[in-house]
Amino acid sequence: MSQHLFLLGDINFKGMADTSRNFVSVEPLLASADVVFANLECCFHTPPPQAEERRGFYVDPALAGALRDAHLHVVGNANNVNIGRAAILETNRVLDALGIAHVGAGADAERAHAPVVIHRDGVRYGFLQRTAVYWPDNHEAGPGLPGVAVIKGHTAYRPALQQQAARTRPGVPPEVVTWADRDSLTQFARDVSALRAQADIVVASVHWGYRRDVLDYQREFAHAAIDAGADVVFGHGPHTMLPIETYLGRPIFYGLGNFSFHMAHTADVHHEWVGMIVQARVEAGRLAAWTLRYVERDAENRTGVVRMDRHPEEYARLQVQAERMGATLRPHSDGMACDLAFA
Repeated sequence: MSQHLFLLGDINFKGMADTSRNFVSVEPLLASADVVFANLECCFHTPPPQAEERRGFYVDPALAGALRDAHLHVVGNANNVNIGRAAILETNRVLDALGIAHVGAGADAERAHAPVVIHRDGVRYGFLQRTAVYWPDNHEAGPGLPGVAVIKGHTAYRPALQQQAARTRPGVPPEVVTWADRDSLTQFARDVSALRAQADIVVASVHWGYRRDVLDYQREFAHAAIDAGADVVFGHGPHTMLPIETYLGRPIFYGLGNFSFHMAHTADVHHEWVGMIVQARVEAGRLAAWTLRYVERDAENRTGVVRMDRHPEEYARLQVQAERMGATLRPHSDGMACDLAFA
């Protein structure tokens, strides 16, 4: 019998007083899933007035029930807004009380790095999450210190000498070069490999990126994860849909955009965004097929599935990028989805 795994983009309830109807439109679809996994980009925590740490997206813990009502089974909370030791610990307690598993943040480094394995009728689904986007002070989990599980990249600026004008014209911008930290890359591969031994299907989830670019360090970590045994790499961070790549016959979703996102860092409301739901069909304990659907918010902040032809420019862009990266996208017969076929 087939099973279905859903991957959702960023969920953030900042600025909302009521989340009870956020997912009423997509609830029937998610209810059909065996496992649903999302990136949780907020903390269920109310900081006291004297709190010094205020960089996170903090929301009333009472809002968390919307995740259970939307049939989420696992969330990743290794990201740049899940910060603050008290916030991390309370968020995990709230999720535990709801029966929602979580990966990527914990009371110490060991627990932050620990994977989660979900069992469904003999199939073991394994998840781990890391973030390459984090604060340099008191954010990374350590021995006895709450925090997030991180991977590390490096940045350099190289003169753009391939541009002839750069050789004689002052002020030409440099190339931005990124690469994965070697020790971090090695440990990440070991963690994925260890999870491979515990699970039939391995999802490696990473918070990363800058705007719409896929940077070199992202590809290094993504490829290393698949080399180590991941079945799919699920990226998130820039709040926009990013390219899809096929590597060794396995998909890399560099970014699915938002799934429910109301307010940003600057306290402005995100009125306009489009994201994707990924649905994987599982046959005999193996990933067999993939479907993508667009989602966006309505005026009441309800997430709903929308037809692909509602955003033709996004679909055209994703098609071109996918072809360059070894994947093939094609319209789905109902006009609301597209299948991901592997070249």
